[in-house]
Amino acid sequence: MQLIRGVDNFPGGLKGSVLAIGNFDGIHRGHQAVLTATVEAAAKRGAPAGILTFDPHPRTYFSPHNPVFQITSPELKARLIGALGVDFAAVLRFDEEFASRSPEEFVSSVLVDALGARQIVTGADFRFGRARAGDLAMLSELGGEHGFGVSGVASVGDGDGDTQIYSSTSVRQALLHGNPRAAANTLGYWWTVLGRVVDGDKRGREIGFPTANIVLDDNAAPRVGIYAVRARLAGGGEVWQGAAYIGRRPTFDKEDLVLEVFLFDFSGDLYGKEMLVEFIEFIRGDEKFDGIESLVTQMNADCDEARRILAGVSGANDPMRVYPLGRAVAEGRI
Repeated sequence: MQLIRGVDNFPGGLKGSVLAIGNFDGIHRGHQAVLTATVEAAAKRGAPAGILTFDPHPRTYFSPHNPVFQITSPELKARLIGALGVDFAAVLRFDEEFASRSPEEFVSSVLVDALGARQIVTGADFRFGRARAGDLAMLSELGGEHGFGVSGVASVGDGDGDTQIYSSTSVRQALLHGNPRAAANTLGYWWTVLGRVVDGDKRGREIGFPTANIVLDDNAAPRVGIYAVRARLAGGGEVWQGAAYIGRRPTFDKEDLVLEVFLFDFSGDLYGKEMLVEFIEFIRGDEKFDGIESLVTQMNADCDEARRILAGVSGANDPMRVYPLGRAVAEGRI
Protein backbone atom coordinates (compact mmCIF):
# COMPACT_ATOMS: atom_id res chain seq x y z
CA MET A 1 0.00 0.00 0.00
CA GLN A 2 1.49 3.31 -1.13
CA LEU A 3 1.28 6.37 1.14
CA ILE A 4 1.43 9.66 -0.80
CA ARG A 5 1.68 12.96 1.04
CA GLY A 6 0.28 15.80 -1.02
CA VAL A 7 -1.04 15.67 -4.56
CA ASP A 8 1.30 18.08 -6.38
CA ASN A 9 3.40 15.21 -7.71
CA PHE A 10 0.74 12.53 -7.84
CA PRO A 11 2.07 9.45 -9.72
CA GLY A 12 0.79 9.35 -13.28
CA GLY A 13 0.25 5.60 -13.05
CA LEU A 14 -2.39 6.11 -10.36
CA LYS A 15 -4.49 8.58 -12.32
CA GLY A 16 -7.83 7.20 -13.42
CA SER A 17 -8.32 5.58 -10.01
CA VAL A 18 -11.47 4.87 -8.07
CA LEU A 19 -11.18 7.06 -4.96
CA ALA A 20 -12.86 7.03 -1.58
CA ILE A 21 -12.84 10.43 0.13
CA GLY A 22 -13.06 11.06 3.86
CA ASN A 23 -11.21 11.37 7.14
CA PHE A 24 -11.49 7.63 7.83
CA ASP A 25 -10.25 8.08 11.40
CA GLY A 26 -10.32 4.63 12.95
CA ILE A 27 -11.29 2.75 9.77
CA HIS A 28 -14.40 1.55 11.61
CA ARG A 29 -16.96 -0.81 10.12
CA GLY A 30 -18.81 2.04 8.40
CA HIS A 31 -15.57 3.16 6.75
CA GLN A 32 -14.87 -0.43 5.79
CA ALA A 33 -18.15 -0.56 3.86
CA VAL A 34 -17.06 2.48 1.84
CA LEU A 35 -13.59 1.05 1.22
CA THR A 36 -14.95 -2.35 0.23
CA ALA A 37 -17.25 -0.66 -2.31
CA THR A 38 -14.23 1.29 -3.60
CA VAL A 39 -12.12 -1.83 -4.09
CA GLU A 40 -14.99 -3.63 -5.82
CA ALA A 41 -15.66 -0.69 -8.17
CA ALA A 42 -11.95 -0.44 -8.99
CA ALA A 43 -11.78 -4.16 -9.79
CA LYS A 44 -14.70 -3.84 -12.21
CA ARG A 45 -13.00 -0.93 -13.98
CA GLY A 46 -9.53 -2.48 -13.90
CA ALA A 47 -8.31 0.64 -12.08
CA PRO A 48 -6.31 1.29 -8.90
CA ALA A 49 -8.28 1.77 -5.67
CA GLY A 50 -7.27 4.60 -3.38
CA ILE A 51 -8.39 6.98 -0.67
CA LEU A 52 -8.06 10.73 -0.34
CA THR A 53 -7.83 11.80 3.28
CA PHE A 54 -6.73 14.85 5.24
CA ASP A 55 -4.18 15.81 7.89
CA PRO A 56 -4.72 17.34 10.33
CA HIS A 57 -8.32 16.42 10.98
CA PRO A 58 -10.48 19.39 9.86
CA ARG A 59 -11.94 19.71 13.37
CA THR A 60 -8.42 20.03 14.77
CA TYR A 61 -7.58 22.70 12.18
CA PHE A 62 -10.63 24.80 13.07
CA SER A 63 -10.23 24.22 16.85
CA PRO A 64 -6.46 23.91 17.43
CA HIS A 65 -6.87 24.42 21.18
CA ASN A 66 -9.24 21.44 21.33
CA PRO A 67 -7.63 18.91 18.96
CA VAL A 68 -9.48 15.77 17.97
CA PHE A 69 -8.23 12.55 19.53
CA GLN A 70 -6.81 10.77 16.48
CA ILE A 71 -7.92 7.13 16.72
CA THR A 72 -5.41 5.94 14.13
CA SER A 73 -2.15 7.57 13.09
CA PRO A 74 -1.62 8.09 9.32
CA GLU A 75 0.87 5.19 9.33
CA LEU A 76 -1.55 2.77 11.00
CA LYS A 77 -4.40 3.99 8.81
CA ALA A 78 -2.33 3.11 5.74
CA ARG A 79 -1.68 -0.39 7.06
CA LEU A 80 -5.36 -0.98 7.81
CA ILE A 81 -6.66 0.17 4.45
CA GLY A 82 -3.95 -1.82 2.72
CA ALA A 83 -5.28 -4.95 4.42
CA LEU A 84 -8.67 -4.20 2.83
CA GLY A 85 -7.16 -4.22 -0.66
CA VAL A 86 -6.72 -0.47 -1.19
CA ASP A 87 -3.69 0.34 -3.33
CA PHE A 88 -2.79 3.83 -2.12
CA ALA A 89 -3.66 6.64 0.26
CA ALA A 90 -3.18 10.28 -0.73
CA VAL A 91 -2.94 12.50 2.34
CA LEU A 92 -3.79 16.14 1.65
CA ARG A 93 -2.67 18.91 4.01
CA PHE A 94 -5.73 20.57 5.51
CA ASP A 95 -4.69 24.22 5.91
CA GLU A 96 -6.09 27.71 5.39
CA GLU A 97 -5.64 27.62 1.64
CA PHE A 98 -7.37 24.27 1.31
CA ALA A 99 -10.19 25.17 3.71
CA SER A 100 -10.98 28.26 1.65
CA ARG A 101 -11.62 26.35 -1.58
CA SER A 102 -15.18 26.22 -2.84
CA PRO A 103 -16.66 22.80 -3.67
CA GLU A 104 -16.19 23.55 -7.36
CA GLU A 105 -12.53 24.47 -6.84
CA PHE A 106 -11.89 21.31 -4.83
CA VAL A 107 -13.35 19.15 -7.57
CA SER A 108 -11.57 20.85 -10.46
CA SER A 109 -8.15 21.39 -8.87
CA VAL A 110 -7.83 18.21 -6.78
CA LEU A 111 -10.11 15.47 -8.08
CA VAL A 112 -9.79 16.34 -11.78
CA ASP A 113 -6.49 18.17 -12.40
CA ALA A 114 -4.28 16.60 -9.72
CA LEU A 115 -5.75 13.11 -9.31
CA GLY A 116 -7.59 12.48 -12.56
CA ALA A 117 -10.22 10.49 -10.66
CA ARG A 118 -12.37 8.09 -12.64
CA GLN A 119 -14.92 7.42 -9.92
CA ILE A 120 -15.52 8.76 -6.42
CA VAL A 121 -17.01 6.71 -3.58
CA THR A 122 -18.17 8.41 -0.35
CA GLY A 123 -20.50 7.96 2.56
CA ALA A 124 -24.00 9.30 1.99
CA ASP A 125 -23.43 12.16 4.46
CA PHE A 126 -20.21 13.40 2.81
CA ARG A 127 -19.66 17.19 2.85
CA PHE A 128 -16.85 19.11 1.20
CA GLY A 129 -15.60 22.55 0.23
CA ARG A 130 -15.64 25.90 2.01
CA ALA A 131 -18.19 25.99 4.85
CA ARG A 132 -19.03 22.34 4.01
CA ALA A 133 -21.21 23.66 1.19
CA GLY A 134 -20.85 20.61 -1.04
CA ASP A 135 -22.81 17.38 -0.59
CA LEU A 136 -23.26 14.10 -2.45
CA ALA A 137 -25.83 15.58 -4.84
CA MET A 138 -23.49 18.45 -5.78
CA LEU A 139 -20.57 16.04 -6.18
CA SER A 140 -22.66 13.90 -8.54
CA GLU A 141 -23.60 16.96 -10.59
CA LEU A 142 -19.97 18.09 -10.79
CA GLY A 143 -18.92 14.57 -11.67
CA GLY A 144 -21.26 14.66 -14.63
CA GLU A 145 -19.69 17.91 -15.79
CA HIS A 146 -16.11 16.66 -15.43
CA GLY A 147 -16.61 13.08 -16.55
CA PHE A 148 -16.19 11.01 -13.39
CA GLY A 149 -18.71 8.75 -11.66
CA VAL A 150 -19.95 9.14 -8.09
CA SER A 151 -21.25 6.47 -5.71
CA GLY A 152 -22.70 7.03 -2.24
CA VAL A 153 -22.64 4.28 0.37
CA ALA A 154 -25.44 4.36 2.93
CA SER A 155 -24.52 4.60 6.61
CA VAL A 156 -24.29 1.23 8.33
CA GLY A 157 -24.76 0.27 11.95
CA ASP A 158 -25.05 -2.63 14.33
CA GLY A 159 -28.21 -4.06 12.76
CA ASP A 160 -30.21 -4.09 16.02
CA GLY A 161 -33.70 -2.68 16.26
CA ASP A 162 -32.36 0.66 17.49
CA THR A 163 -29.47 0.77 15.06
CA GLN A 164 -26.42 2.67 16.22
CA ILE A 165 -24.59 4.15 13.25
CA TYR A 166 -20.89 3.34 13.34
CA SER A 167 -18.94 6.53 13.94
CA SER A 168 -15.49 7.72 14.97
CA THR A 169 -17.13 9.81 17.70
CA SER A 170 -18.62 6.71 19.34
CA VAL A 171 -15.17 5.06 19.29
CA ARG A 172 -13.59 8.08 20.96
CA GLN A 173 -16.29 8.13 23.62
CA ALA A 174 -15.88 4.43 24.34
CA LEU A 175 -12.12 4.81 24.77
CA LEU A 176 -12.52 7.95 26.87
CA HIS A 177 -14.70 5.94 29.26
CA GLY A 178 -12.35 2.95 29.37
CA ASN A 179 -14.45 0.60 27.25
CA PRO A 180 -12.17 -0.84 24.56
CA ARG A 181 -14.61 -3.70 23.91
CA ALA A 182 -17.33 -1.26 22.84
CA ALA A 183 -14.78 0.55 20.68
CA ALA A 184 -13.76 -2.77 19.11
CA ASN A 185 -17.36 -3.65 18.28
CA THR A 186 -17.53 -0.48 16.17
CA LEU A 187 -14.03 -0.78 14.74
CA GLY A 188 -14.15 -4.47 13.90
CA TYR A 189 -10.71 -4.89 15.49
CA TRP A 190 -9.20 -4.13 18.88
CA TRP A 191 -8.16 -0.50 19.20
CA THR A 192 -4.48 -0.51 18.32
CA VAL A 193 -1.56 1.84 18.85
CA LEU A 194 1.39 1.74 16.44
CA GLY A 195 4.53 3.34 17.76
CA ARG A 196 8.29 3.12 18.08
CA VAL A 197 9.74 1.84 21.35
CA VAL A 198 11.87 4.52 23.00
CA ASP A 199 14.37 4.49 25.80
CA GLY A 200 12.69 5.17 29.15
CA ASP A 201 13.93 5.99 32.63
CA LYS A 202 14.22 2.23 33.41
CA ARG A 203 12.33 2.46 36.70
CA GLY A 204 10.22 -0.53 35.63
CA ARG A 205 13.33 -2.65 35.19
CA GLU A 206 14.54 -1.68 38.65
CA ILE A 207 11.31 -2.93 40.29
CA GLY A 208 10.96 -6.10 38.24
CA PHE A 209 8.61 -4.84 35.51
CA PRO A 210 10.69 -3.82 32.46
CA THR A 211 8.47 -2.04 29.97
CA ALA A 212 8.46 -1.15 26.30
CA ASN A 213 7.72 2.58 26.20
CA ILE A 214 5.91 4.48 23.44
CA VAL A 215 5.37 8.25 23.60
CA LEU A 216 1.78 9.26 22.77
CA ASP A 217 0.45 12.52 21.37
CA ASP A 218 -0.86 14.85 24.04
CA ASN A 219 -4.31 14.79 22.41
CA ALA A 220 -4.61 11.02 22.78
CA ALA A 221 -7.67 10.60 24.98
CA PRO A 222 -8.31 7.05 26.12
CA ARG A 223 -9.04 6.67 29.80
CA VAL A 224 -5.74 6.64 31.67
CA GLY A 225 -4.90 3.58 33.70
CA ILE A 226 -4.07 -0.10 33.33
CA TYR A 227 -5.18 -2.34 30.44
CA ALA A 228 -4.88 -5.96 29.37
CA VAL A 229 -3.11 -5.87 25.99
CA ARG A 230 -1.55 -7.92 23.25
CA ALA A 231 1.52 -6.76 21.34
CA ARG A 232 3.72 -7.73 18.43
CA LEU A 233 6.31 -6.11 16.24
CA ALA A 234 4.88 -4.32 13.21
CA GLY A 235 4.85 -6.60 10.19
CA GLY A 236 4.09 -9.83 12.01
CA GLY A 237 5.82 -12.26 14.31
CA GLU A 238 5.18 -13.60 17.78
CA VAL A 239 2.26 -12.21 19.77
CA TRP A 240 2.95 -11.32 23.39
CA GLN A 241 0.39 -10.85 26.13
CA GLY A 242 0.84 -8.13 28.68
CA ALA A 243 -0.42 -5.35 30.89
CA ALA A 244 -0.07 -1.74 29.80
CA TYR A 245 -0.23 1.63 31.47
CA ILE A 246 -1.39 4.84 29.79
CA GLY A 247 -0.90 7.96 31.86
CA ARG A 248 1.47 10.59 33.20
CA ARG A 249 3.06 8.56 36.04
CA PRO A 250 1.91 10.61 39.05
CA THR A 251 3.83 8.37 41.46
CA PHE A 252 7.05 9.65 39.86
CA ASP A 253 5.82 13.26 39.30
CA LYS A 254 5.98 13.01 35.49
CA GLU A 255 3.85 15.00 33.03
CA ASP A 256 4.32 13.52 29.54
CA LEU A 257 1.69 11.05 28.33
CA VAL A 258 3.23 7.60 27.82
CA LEU A 259 2.25 4.05 26.99
CA GLU A 260 4.27 1.55 29.02
CA VAL A 261 3.82 -2.13 28.11
CA PHE A 262 4.97 -4.97 30.34
CA LEU A 263 5.13 -8.15 28.25
CA PHE A 264 4.64 -11.46 30.05
CA ASP A 265 7.36 -14.08 29.64
CA PHE A 266 9.46 -11.89 27.34
CA SER A 267 13.14 -11.08 27.32
CA GLY A 268 14.87 -9.14 24.61
CA ASP A 269 15.67 -5.70 23.24
CA LEU A 270 12.81 -3.78 21.57
CA TYR A 271 14.37 -0.31 21.53
CA GLY A 272 13.91 1.47 18.21
CA LYS A 273 11.46 -1.10 16.85
CA GLU A 274 7.88 -0.41 15.77
CA MET A 275 5.30 -2.22 17.85
CA LEU A 276 1.55 -2.73 17.58
CA VAL A 277 -0.35 -2.79 20.86
CA GLU A 278 -3.97 -4.04 20.98
CA PHE A 279 -6.12 -2.87 23.89
CA ILE A 280 -8.44 -5.64 25.12
CA GLU A 281 -9.89 -4.54 28.45
CA PHE A 282 -9.57 -1.76 31.01
CA ILE A 283 -8.48 -2.98 34.46
CA ARG A 284 -8.29 0.07 36.72
CA GLY A 285 -7.77 3.81 36.73
CA ASP A 286 -4.57 5.72 37.33
CA GLU A 287 -3.57 6.46 40.90
CA LYS A 288 -0.65 7.76 42.90
CA PHE A 289 0.95 5.30 45.32
CA ASP A 290 2.64 6.08 48.63
CA GLY A 291 5.75 4.12 47.71
CA ILE A 292 7.36 1.49 45.52
CA GLU A 293 6.23 -1.46 47.67
CA SER A 294 2.54 -0.67 47.36
CA LEU A 295 2.98 0.03 43.63
CA VAL A 296 4.62 -3.37 43.04
CA THR A 297 1.90 -5.17 45.00
CA GLN A 298 -0.77 -3.58 42.84
CA MET A 299 1.17 -4.26 39.63
CA ASN A 300 1.34 -7.96 40.46
CA ALA A 301 -2.42 -7.98 40.95
CA ASP A 302 -2.90 -6.11 37.68
CA CYS A 303 -0.83 -8.67 35.79
CA ASP A 304 -2.82 -11.56 37.29
CA GLU A 305 -6.04 -9.88 36.15
CA ALA A 306 -4.65 -9.20 32.68
CA ARG A 307 -3.67 -12.87 32.28
CA ARG A 308 -7.20 -13.93 33.26
CA ILE A 309 -8.78 -11.51 30.77
CA LEU A 310 -6.49 -12.45 27.90
CA ALA A 311 -7.04 -16.18 28.43
CA GLY A 312 -10.68 -15.57 27.48
CA VAL A 313 -9.93 -13.98 24.09
CA SER A 314 -7.09 -16.16 22.85
CA GLY A 315 -7.07 -17.95 19.50
CA ALA A 316 -10.48 -18.88 18.13
CA ASN A 317 -12.16 -17.25 21.15
CA ASP A 318 -11.13 -13.78 19.95
CA PRO A 319 -14.45 -12.12 18.97
CA MET A 320 -12.70 -9.73 16.54
CA ARG A 321 -11.49 -12.56 14.29
CA VAL A 322 -14.89 -12.65 12.55
CA TYR A 323 -14.20 -9.21 10.98
CA PRO A 324 -11.75 -8.61 8.11
CA LEU A 325 -9.49 -6.18 9.98
CA GLY A 326 -9.71 -8.08 13.25
CA ARG A 327 -8.55 -11.18 11.40
CA ALA A 328 -5.80 -9.24 9.57
CA VAL A 329 -4.40 -7.91 12.86
CA ALA A 330 -4.60 -11.34 14.52
CA GLU A 331 -2.75 -12.92 11.60
CA GLY A 332 0.01 -10.30 11.62
CA ARG A 333 -0.90 -8.76 8.26
CA ILE A 334 -0.92 -5.18 9.58
